[in-house]
Amino acid sequence: MNQPGWEEGALWRGRHRVISALGVTQILAWGSSYYLMAVLAQPIASATGWSYGWVIGGLSLGLLVSGLVSIRVGRLIDDYGGRPVLATSSVFLAVGLAILAAAPNLAVYVFAWLVLGVGMGAGLYDAAFSTLGRLYGPGGRRAITTLTLWGGFASTVCWPLSALLVDMAGWRGTCLIYAGLQLVVALPLHLILLPAETPRHRAAPVATPRIDAAPAMAAATRTRLVVLMAAIVTTMGVVAATWSVHLITILEARGMTVAAAVALGALVGPSQVGARVVEMLGGGRYHPIWTLGAAVVLVALGLGLLWAGFVLPALALIAYGAGNGIFSIARGTLPLALFGSEGYARLMGRLAMPSLIAQALAPSAVALLMQMSGAHAALSLLLALATANVLAVALLWALVGRLVTSEGAESRLRA
Repeated sequence: MNQPGWEEGALWRGRHRVISALGVTQILAWGSSYYLMAVLAQPIASATGWSYGWVIGGLSLGLLVSGLVSIRVGRLIDDYGGRPVLATSSVFLAVGLAILAAAPNLAVYVFAWLVLGVGMGAGLYDAAFSTLGRLYGPGGRRAITTLTLWGGFASTVCWPLSALLVDMAGWRGTCLIYAGLQLVVALPLHLILLPAETPRHRAAPVATPRIDAAPAMAAATRTRLVVLMAAIVTTMGVVAATWSVHLITILEARGMTVAAAVALGALVGPSQVGARVVEMLGGGRYHPIWTLGAAVVLVALGLGLLWAGFVLPALALIAYGAGNGIFSIARGTLPLALFGSEGYARLMGRLAMPSLIAQALAPSAVALLMQMSGAHAALSLLLALATANVLAVALLWALVGRLVTSEGAESRLRA
């Protein structure tokens, strides 16, 4: 980072402030959008008489919109930096929540989720990872890992908070309070604590060796890597989205009481955070593809143990949670390690789009499968997808193997 006018030391001295600010805003963003319906869906349906399916469907529409805008969001972050994009996401989330609170009918409710979808696309992990990658370049791995630790507490903080607010102010009041938090907490944090960026603030490229191939072959290799990574991210997104929606139902179908299913489900969150802590402590000593490999193996192992009726289902949930937790790190750090910080935000947008669209559609599709064939068929499908992801990562590993030195140093592919 030796470009003229760029104060490298000041940037790195302020990274803890930046990560802390993004950590708080990520908790609020996830809690007031993606995790909102876990608590509010039933109160909304009961109070309004709207179909529960349509109430939940609002979130699916929001995810669909977030996927459609993700590529544009990546381009904007590459061009202007993360501060204006993330600040705009706070405004969209606040406006969407305000419309949600005032919705007199289902049509306005659905429109509110379309607005929220833009805020989600511009404000959740992919946008935050892109911001950190643009700010810190190859050194962004630790920053991304640390941010996922903050994000891991989103449901832990916001589910109880949402339940408390619903009891105190009703579901409409809860939405208004979250809208206010976006404007008085998240928006100022984005505007004040994130550094303003101009083109001269981009991280300077670090000299790395080209792969030993002709330029055309290098470009073709890059394309294959991106397509394969997009398939892995999308498959994992389908598994995670379906699991988060249907976990309790699947566990009940295996003979557990609701209380036992909820207690087991609660193991996923701490497992995610614990695995991220382990990765953070060891981060930098090995290439991020090791993190990706461990993630997909743990997810497949957890689902496989549950599918086989393992006597200790808690271990299955812990394995799944650990894998899902470090996958969030891998999908942010592996593209940065392979391709560098130049164009990183655009790449993250391209990787996010198919995943978010699939996440929007998957829970409903699996619900239909469960109605037709039962919960075990759904679990079998998830296991098949997780197993396919293990094979896909093995193929990815083979493709990038020559880019990773025996010392485990990170190399980058340049087209």
